[in-house]
Amino acid sequence: MASSKPRSADLHPGPGFRVRVEYPRLDARSCERFLKFEVPDISDALNRLYALDSAIRCQNARPLSLCGSVCTVRVFPGDNLMVHKALEIAKPGDIIVVDAFGERSTNAVLGDLICAKAQHCGIAGFIVDGLVRDMPAIDALNFPVFARGRTAVGPLHRGPGEINYPVSCGGVVVNPGDVVVADEAGIVIVPLAHVEELLQRLEAHREQLASYLAAVMQGDFSNEWVSEMLLASKCPVTYEG
Repeated sequence: MASSKPRSADLHPGPGFRVRVEYPRLDARSCERFLKFEVPDISDALNRLYALDSAIRCQNARPLSLCGSVCTVRVFPGDNLMVHKALEIAKPGDIIVVDAFGERSTNAVLGDLICAKAQHCGIAGFIVDGLVRDMPAIDALNFPVFARGRTAVGPLHRGPGEINYPVSCGGVVVNPGDVVVADEAGIVIVPLAHVEELLQRLEAHREQLASYLAAVMQGDFSNEWVSEMLLASKCPVTYEG
């Protein structure tokens, strides 16, 4: 009778079990510029395709917000070995985004101890496509945590996993160094290559949007554009009962 463990249980270096230490980061000034805009406006400027699943939300008792560069982590469901390692990799002010496969029914991938360590390391917060635990203790830290939900079941620490390779979070592909903006309205990912272009566009449209909103709040608006679009699309409009 064979007494050794199956080779299929071995961890193999490479895809699925690897760590990248260096990753690009957003400068502090650009982060401050993003904080002047609401998440929905940023999402609109990205053609509404880069907002995370709304099931991922702030778990803190008092709503908190985040903006910064992303350090990505991909874990095996229910395991957090690479989350612990990411505490050494992420830079102060950055946000750790954890791809936990959207796990909603079993293990958390982080709790109060990891959050306390992260806070001491200067990490700004966590966004987790999965579950977390110990939120009352995390609230005492005033540390931002966004996730799909909570559980009392803790994680394992075995691996495998990846750090600073592309992940999926809330239906959006997230690359290390991308920018995340998160608040009560939602979470949006800004691809790093388009940060400056997007900021310029948002800033250029700010006054126009503010003027339009002020007019609407005073009741000064017209819906003629809707009728024009329907007419152009040859949509039948019937006035009979």
